[in-house]
Amino acid sequence: MKNIKPIVLALILLASLTALVAIGPIPQNLDYHNFADKRLLLNIPNFWDVLSNLAFLAVGCFAVWTGVQNWSKRPDLTAKLIPVVLSLGMVIVCFGSAYYHWSPNNQTLVWDRIPMTLIFMPLFSLIVYDFLGKKIGTAVFWLSVPLGIASVLYWQFTETIGQGDLRPYFFVQFFPMVVVPLILWLYPKKTLYVRYIVLLLLCYVLAKVCEHFDDAIFEYLQFWSGHTLKHFLSAVSLFYALKLVIAWDREITSS
Repeated sequence: MKNIKPIVLALILLASLTALVAIGPIPQNLDYHNFADKRLLLNIPNFWDVLSNLAFLAVGCFAVWTGVQNWSKRPDLTAKLIPVVLSLGMVIVCFGSAYYHWSPNNQTLVWDRIPMTLIFMPLFSLIVYDFLGKKIGTAVFWLSVPLGIASVLYWQFTETIGQGDLRPYFFVQFFPMVVVPLILWLYPKKTLYVRYIVLLLLCYVLAKVCEHFDDAIFEYLQFWSGHTLKHFLSAVSLFYALKLVIAWDREITSS
């Protein structure tokens, strides 16, 4: 059974990549930029979609402090960098997302998506590092962080030549969400932070649901739109990511 586990993960990876190749290029739907709440308040366009990004900054600032707090106690460079890169991603996404929502278009969307990859990839690397081992976790971290950034730059480039393709970005965003629960099942381990992973994923899924029903939620609430609620729920998700890192930090620095 032990030898089958990495084969199962490899097959999931292969199946995901095969599916992406099979469906062909996915251009950015320009309707995505047409958000429900376009109110101008205090001379700020799309006020609530812009201002709600401050929630990311609040979590991110505390995450930066946490990220550097136990730097010298962590066992290796990858363990040192994972919390730091993750926390910087949380802070930068506040400004990148606010910039995008100030003037929603494909060019500004790049600055929203790049910092999000600095959140997805370190989190995924942390789980791999802890459950599959330091060597593979280190390899995943040093490969996935540049891959995440490259996926956004690739999408931007393909849009400029009229052949937009979001497939690599979709992969770095959603593959970890699929494979992490599988890793937890295949490689069971007593750790305090598994519940934070579950809560993190749950809040992120709810955030994506709110994003999908942006117009309907705004029509119902008449105050906040689905996309504004997406930001708040995503910030809660990042809060659980921060709790996860704190618990993980305690485990690796006390062992």
